[in-house]
Amino acid sequence: MLPQTILSALAAFLVTASAAPTTEWKRGLSFNYNSKKVRGVNLGGWFVLEPWITPSLFESVNDDSVVDEYTLTAKWGKQAQAKMEKHWDSFYSEQDFADIAKAGLNHVRIPVGYWAVKKASGDPYVSGQLSRLDKAITWAKNHNLKVVIDLHGAQGSQNGFDNSGRRGDVDWQTKDPDAKNTLGVIKTLTQRYTKYTDTVTSIQAINEPMGSNNALDMGKVKKYYYDVWGTIRDSNPDTALMIHDAFQDPKDYWNGFMTDGTNNVILDTHQYQVFSNDQVARSPCEHVSAARGLADKLKSTDKWTVVGEWSGALTDCTQWLNGKGKGARYDGTFPDSEVVGSCDGKYKGTVEGLSDADKKNIRSFIEAQLDAYEAHTGWFFWTWKAESAPEWNMKELIKGGLFPQPISDRQNPLNC
Repeated sequence: MLPQTILSALAAFLVTASAAPTTEWKRGLSFNYNSKKVRGVNLGGWFVLEPWITPSLFESVNDDSVVDEYTLTAKWGKQAQAKMEKHWDSFYSEQDFADIAKAGLNHVRIPVGYWAVKKASGDPYVSGQLSRLDKAITWAKNHNLKVVIDLHGAQGSQNGFDNSGRRGDVDWQTKDPDAKNTLGVIKTLTQRYTKYTDTVTSIQAINEPMGSNNALDMGKVKKYYYDVWGTIRDSNPDTALMIHDAFQDPKDYWNGFMTDGTNNVILDTHQYQVFSNDQVARSPCEHVSAARGLADKLKSTDKWTVVGEWSGALTDCTQWLNGKGKGARYDGTFPDSEVVGSCDGKYKGTVEGLSDADKKNIRSFIEAQLDAYEAHTGWFFWTWKAESAPEWNMKELIKGGLFPQPISDRQNPLNC
């Protein structure tokens, strides 16, 4: 039996559809997720700041307490609006979209925070992102790219990471206990963007809710997913819902969920191999083997499944990757870690500056992941550009020959 909110949403849709002109919107998704592979990239660091993607913005304030967009805009105060608008208008341009399409990609995933729609009382954040997102939709259409709009940060933070806008406690279900405010943000985004069904194929309910360690009530997270599905259906049933796996197993935990009475649901899982001591201690061959081993798990999920975030990173050396002011596990500077190797050339460098061995290993790792993730619906690399993060910068990885061009090209330097 479906929840009453979904039954109501379906009933409302049927009434609306019966009275609406048959040409009101295009029928069916504009991308066939059954027969085509998603080959996408994230536009990280644009509408939601992360210190490791744009360290220059955070270095400009010279304040150790500034660790995320919340504290940065608070520190900037009255200057925040002008500084953020300058960033929004310069970090990405239509040329980036042209380059993404030229690289053989067909999707972009665009993160946005709740504050772009409606700030909470006392928030230091500034708004104005949506007018730039409007332009991004047009740029994507101009270059035949599909768009996933990803709600990357919720009020109170759904994961405690700086990528939610505010690092610290996981207070989403405390600050917004019934997800009323978050659903309001989703409703605004769906009403504004689902009319562009030829370009916007999916809305993501929330990025990386912390479903592990009992940080969030997963029953409430699942109810929220159903409510978002109903909200999207009310706006345009030809737009897919993307849900994140909340750091739970994409097969064992999520098979059977939203498969009866719902449709157009995409499961998003993020696959990184650098955020634990055991992972960074892996040899290059062990990284490749672990990536290849994901293919069977992904194929066995019962929904369209994309790896919505992954990278070429074999280390966590990138400056502030683990958070501003924190070190790296790889070189033993992160708390409770042991030295695996040196971060020289990776901490704050370029693809060109990587060693020949690193280049060979990263290329092999990327190829293994591409093969595994295309075993099901596809992938979104994280991220298209960064100021200084060579293992994560897709634009520079392509330029340096570390990301296959064409994407089907395989050199397989490591036969693990």
